Amino acid sequence: MSPEISTRALLDTLAEGADGEALTLGGMLDRFRERAYGVFLLICVLPAFVPLPVGAGAISGPLVSLIGLQFLAQMAHPWVPGFLSRRPLSRDSVTRFRDRTSGLLRRLEKLSRPRTEVLIDHFAARTFTGLLLVLLGFLLALPIPGTNYPFGIILLAYAIALIERDGRLMAIAWVLGVAEIVALVVFSGQIARWASDVFS
Repeated sequence: MSPEISTRALLDTLAEGADGEALTLGGMLDRFRERAYGVFLLICVLPAFVPLPVGAGAISGPLVSLIGLQFLAQMAHPWVPGFLSRRPLSRDSVTRFRDRTSGLLRRLEKLSRPRTEVLIDHFAARTFTGLLLVLLGFLLALPIPGTNYPFGIILLAYAIALIERDGRLMAIAWVLGVAEIVALVVFSGQIARWASDVFS
C-alpha cells in the first residue's frame, strides 16, 4: 500500500474493489497492514453512520474496546477472532458510509498529514489511546439514546489519525474522547440523582 494513501482513497478501494473479490475484515487488515488499526477502527465506525437492524453500539462498542485492549497490550497488528476475520463485509455499506461522511472526511483530510508521529507510536501514547478506546467502546455499547453519532464522529477522528499518521489529530481526538467520557459521567450522575429524588 502506498504510504500516501488518504482515508477517502482507502474507502474508494474498499467500496469498489475488483469484480468478484470477497471483502472480509481479515483480508483488509492484511492488505492495509501498515495502518491496520486505523482500518479496523474505521470499519467499527460504520454502524454509527449506516442504519442497521440492531443497535449500532452493541456491534461497534465491543470491537472498539477490543482495539483499545490491543493498544494497551502494545500489539503491532490487530487480532480479530476467526469468525469475524472471515465474515464478508458489505461493499454497499462501505459505499454509503463513504458518501455520508465525504464532506467531513474532505475537511479532516485538508488538515491531516503525517506529523508528530510520536503521539501515534510512543508506548505512553499507545497506552493512553488504548485506555480511551476501551472506555469509549464500553460507553458506546450501553443503550444510551442519541450517543451513536457523537461517538461515531469522535472515533472517526481516531481512525483518520491512525490512517494518516497524524499525531496532532490524535491529540485532538484524545481531548474529544475525554470530554465525551466526562459529559456522559456527569449526565449519568444527574439522571441517577433525578431518579433518587423521584423514588425517595
